[in-house]
Amino acid sequence: MHNEKGELRTRLLSERRALPAEARERAAEALAGHAGALAAAAVPVEEAAATGTGAGAGASATVAAYVSVGAEPGTRPLLDALRARGLRVLLPVLLADNDLDWAEYTGPAGLAPAGRGLLEPVGERLGPEAVAGAGLVLLPGLAVDRRGLRLGRGGGSYDRVLARLERAGARPVLAVLLYEHELLERVPAEPHDRPVDLALTPSGTHRLG
Repeated sequence: MHNEKGELRTRLLSERRALPAEARERAAEALAGHAGALAAAAVPVEEAAATGTGAGAGASATVAAYVSVGAEPGTRPLLDALRARGLRVLLPVLLADNDLDWAEYTGPAGLAPAGRGLLEPVGERLGPEAVAGAGLVLLPGLAVDRRGLRLGRGGGSYDRVLARLERAGARPVLAVLLYEHELLERVPAEPHDRPVDLALTPSGTHRLG
């Protein structure tokens, strides 16, 4: 199983690196064009007050997202499009143990370079549990299949996020951002892998499972 996942990761990463810069830019703008569909999915979470995020019924919808790096499908235009629609956007801060803290995205000026080539928000750290207050969680990935099973990079950070959501009883919409050819019929999966609800590609949202 690990060999199968590793081989698929290698192929998909190579295909991403081969994409021309112009194609990546077009994809990023197309993803941002679907902000309205994502905003509709990010309904306010009634239970957020119990998670310590400070958001309760009637609060602005919260999206947990991320800043793309390298050849990943670009998220920067999408982040700004979501904020323009009045959504509260949380971004991850990578911790030393590969877990994720979160801080609010306040715009491009509120990002600073961090380790591993990442850009991270400079605002107040809200704690790893803050993700449980999101109505929509955007996940990075290399592929997803029609069952909703996602292939990540293997670092485990988002597996922890998904496990944390489950422990908290949170039920946000889970969406993976991909290029068109990364929506596959099948990806290798293990018993602990948790399915996601949507794939977002430049052509639109695809419901899974």
